[in-house]
Amino acid sequence: MLTGTSRLAGILGWPVAHSRSPRLHGLWLRRHGIDGAYLPLPVRPERFADAVRSLADLGFRGANVTIPHKEAAFAVCDQVEPSAERAGAVNTLVFRDGRTCGSNTDGFGFLANLRDGAPDWRAEAGPAVILGAGGSARAIAAALLDAGCPRLTLVNRTPARAESLARALGGPVEVADRAPLGDAALLVNTTSLGMQGQPPLEIDLAPLPTGAVVADIVYVPRETGLLAAARARGLAAVDGLGMLLHQARPGFAAWFGAEPVVDAELRDVVGGDIPTR
Repeated sequence: MLTGTSRLAGILGWPVAHSRSPRLHGLWLRRHGIDGAYLPLPVRPERFADAVRSLADLGFRGANVTIPHKEAAFAVCDQVEPSAERAGAVNTLVFRDGRTCGSNTDGFGFLANLRDGAPDWRAEAGPAVILGAGGSARAIAAALLDAGCPRLTLVNRTPARAESLARALGGPVEVADRAPLGDAALLVNTTSLGMQGQPPLEIDLAPLPTGAVVADIVYVPRETGLLAAARARGLAAVDGLGMLLHQARPGFAAWFGAEPVVDAELRDVVGGDIPTR
């Protein structure tokens, strides 16, 4: 039962009905006994800036932002955190003292999930290879560099896009037309290949060292072909669902004043109906 003092947040997207974020925030709200709600907010791109201002005026604490609004969200912010500057996009808005503050929690979510799924992984252990050069690749690459990764290699079907991303990131970032797996400590797929309804990701994992970690941000299905191939080789394999769950934690804490946790119950509520393979 909501009251006149309910705390409100939501997710802005177009479309947004498919989003699983209301499920996970809803569980956290119930778990913490918070008088609040988290709503799906479908907003057309041309109305995005007006919608953000309206939410702040209506007393919302903030919102998540998903496709296609992440870059537009960057533009409407009065203040952006370094995470958003590095990622070049905003996925979390907090309305505070009449100002709109933006951050990007994708990198945080990726690293938290990686440490859950591969506790022995260390950023400084060796080079990382990232497949893809889109928004998720940028956020993850920035987070890995900031965590101490000694070298990153970007592999993308459009090399020019990867080269542009490498220049934007700075630091020890290279571009290659094939994944250099021989000394890689981490392989990350940030493309849609392997997603349900998409072509499979075709890559030979044989060159990877025995201690390497393979991560896929795709979470439909939960066990992608890439992850199945990694497990078959005895490698640590980290699925994409945990990134979705962990990236939501900072926003929930800012809007609702409680520190949520990612656990088996949350995974089941949010992803229990996702095909395993």
